[in-house]
Amino acid sequence: MAFTNADYRDTQGLVRFGYARLTEACFLLLRIEDTAAAGHWLESAPVATAEEQKPPPERALQIALTCEGLRKLGLPDDLLQGFAAEFLSGMSGDENRSRRLGDVGVNAPEYWQWGGPNDVPDLVALLYAQPGLLEEWKSSVEAGLTRSGFKLLRCLPTTDMGGVEPFGFVDGVSQPMLDWERRRDVSGDQLTYGNVSMLGEFVLGYPNEYGKYTTRPIIPGHETGGLPAAEDVEGHSDFGRNGTYLVIRQIEQDVRGFWQFLDKQVSRDASKRQTLAEKMVGRQMSGDSLVPVIDQSIAGVGPDAQDIQRNQFTFDGDAEGIRCPFGAHVRRANPRNADYPAGTHDLLERLIRLLGFGRKSIRDDMVASTRFHRLLRRGREYGTKLSPEQRLQSQPPDEEPSGLQFICLNANISRQFEFVQSAWIMSGKFDGLNEEGDPLLGNREMVAGCPVDKFSLPVAGGVRQKIQEVPPFTTIRGGAYFFLPGVRALRYLARIAKFD
Repeated sequence: MAFTNADYRDTQGLVRFGYARLTEACFLLLRIEDTAAAGHWLESAPVATAEEQKPPPERALQIALTCEGLRKLGLPDDLLQGFAAEFLSGMSGDENRSRRLGDVGVNAPEYWQWGGPNDVPDLVALLYAQPGLLEEWKSSVEAGLTRSGFKLLRCLPTTDMGGVEPFGFVDGVSQPMLDWERRRDVSGDQLTYGNVSMLGEFVLGYPNEYGKYTTRPIIPGHETGGLPAAEDVEGHSDFGRNGTYLVIRQIEQDVRGFWQFLDKQVSRDASKRQTLAEKMVGRQMSGDSLVPVIDQSIAGVGPDAQDIQRNQFTFDGDAEGIRCPFGAHVRRANPRNADYPAGTHDLLERLIRLLGFGRKSIRDDMVASTRFHRLLRRGREYGTKLSPEQRLQSQPPDEEPSGLQFICLNANISRQFEFVQSAWIMSGKFDGLNEEGDPLLGNREMVAGCPVDKFSLPVAGGVRQKIQEVPPFTTIRGGAYFFLPGVRALRYLARIAKFD
């Protein structure tokens, strides 16, 4: 089958660009109160696409909808059923899901500021702008929305912290590279870690890392309502093509609590305090890796070259977790392993390993192949940025909270976001560990009667150091699953809504 190129004109720009140069942003959570009026607005909304623009745009608008939002706009139930079950149920719609995601205790949806039971928005409008341009544009967009059948529920603000998240670490360094030109071949096993992902891992309607097409809403008939043709089902139109699932979680960070806890652990030694923080995160505060990079030369050119070079590493040379502990946040979020451990090359050796024999280390087979669980992160920081000195001081009563408006894109919520969150971030058994949750994102709630409030640091030739009673450093304040449609699917929705 001859594949067509990715359709940049039909893909919302957030997928390709992330809008890092548009440093001002806010996210408007909305409810649809007048379906026909909302349809008129959506029909002409200036949604930015993934097409390359020179010069780059000064502003960008992106639109995503929840299951209820799609239903209100009139999308038929038979099409809705083509979406992932996780999307249909919602982030807060299932107690079992909340438990798996770690949304229990004080993080339970019933305590969220938005997105909890009976408080899920229908739509989110993501606004990005160059410095000094956001407020005026936001006012204009808000006015247009309220005149067009939408009710503003909440505005999620952001703060430009210069690429550094509130704890003080350079953020957004490790990102998968999408195979936009569709050259990647996933036949056979992947014996080495790579950072290039199949387009279908993040954009619906294209093959994923299994060489398969993720389930999505498909309509019998060619060019139905202007929708693109389904690539894998002849004679059908593809409502999901060029769209993706957008996950938002508002994560409040206890910056002072984090640094003051570490300060006590090292008896207020500034150098040891930073070292311990970097061990917990799994990177240096500068964004550089704790393990040596494979290729010292910078791969790539342009503003992203440094980040690309920073990611030329695996954990193969740190099998004991001496440089980067097994439970470090970065190692949990992206273990960087291939289908088989390093050194597994010939057919006989792979067969022996496939049958469960010949392991050099018990850890070799503990973590599932990373290439099936990558996330494309598009989050933004919010709140007050604290200096190193302020982090160690008492919090003023009027200080606004800080944290991350976590945003990620994925084509399979269960296999990507939910797997990473439950199996790697929240699990107390990740990579053979015991009683350890993620040191940054773990909620410290008991799992199956076992505590998850420890963090261990392997010591070369000695007994590992274990830090006890690690408190929670983050709290979930809201969240929801959205569908970020292709532009043609968005206009299709608008036409349906206008005549509802």
